[in-house]
Amino acid sequence: MVVAALVQGAGGDPMGAALSLSVPAKYKRLIEDAGNTCPEVTPNLLAALLKQESGFIPGRRSRAGAEGIAQFKPSTWETRGIDGNGDGRRDVWDPEDAIPSAAKHLCDIVKEVKDVPGNKQDNMLAAYNAGSGAVQKYGGVPPYRETQNYVRSISALADVPSGGKMTTTEQAATAINTASGELGTPYSWGGGNASGRSTGSCCSPNGSSGASINGFDCSGLTLYAYAQAGITLPRTAAQQYAASEPVKPGQKRPGDLVFYGSSPTSIHHVAIYVGSGYMIEAPRPGTSVRFSPIDSMSDLYAFARPIRHTNKEI
Repeated sequence: MVVAALVQGAGGDPMGAALSLSVPAKYKRLIEDAGNTCPEVTPNLLAALLKQESGFIPGRRSRAGAEGIAQFKPSTWETRGIDGNGDGRRDVWDPEDAIPSAAKHLCDIVKEVKDVPGNKQDNMLAAYNAGSGAVQKYGGVPPYRETQNYVRSISALADVPSGGKMTTTEQAATAINTASGELGTPYSWGGGNASGRSTGSCCSPNGSSGASINGFDCSGLTLYAYAQAGITLPRTAAQQYAASEPVKPGQKRPGDLVFYGSSPTSIHHVAIYVGSGYMIEAPRPGTSVRFSPIDSMSDLYAFARPIRHTNKEI
């Protein structure tokens, strides 16, 4: 996973960091200003975090009770929220307060976990999601699946270079044709890369190993299919969602990626939409690459379209 473009405190000039991610125009200046609060936070990183947390929706409230565009829990807001616009109020629902507060909170977290070994950016993001205490307890990113996906997804999204364009219909067709050529290939946990099928690794959440199986897992198949169309995708399903552009269900087209989960950080499956309500996928251990109805899983989360950039591994 490439992270050099995210945190420039180790030698670059963070004050010169530019915001290259696409964000709503009304929040661009806020993010650019707040994204220079400390060397460890860049505008792109802050934008990626806000997209992951709320999709830039200031009125969002999570099932866990997190609130606003930066998804502060009330107890955290009470101690970390600031009056960013100087109107005399600290309002978690006001992006002019919440966005600067998120940046300051990240900077405070950096100090809290500064002695924890490992990648400082990963530790910072993990602590934003799971708390500084958990990062300190485990000596780095804690072994929580949601937190690990959270860190990977934000890192992948923040490192997406500027100037990207969504895939063409020709590239989508190439991806579909490539994946279709693998029909019947066995599922292999951790299997598949830009060059094609490969042996996987151990082990899936239910204990299945791909170490002796030459094939693909779900994101390995999509990575390979789009690599043949000249488009580089990150390795995991959650990262692929973060690096793609969501499209409304009514605007989906063949070649779009189909994601399953309950939130961006809990995405657990990805497939390629082929039209007429079907997708091509590497479903799960014990199965093979096949066509399936998109409603064959109950937690369809989103459709998203891969973005073309200069070919580089994320």
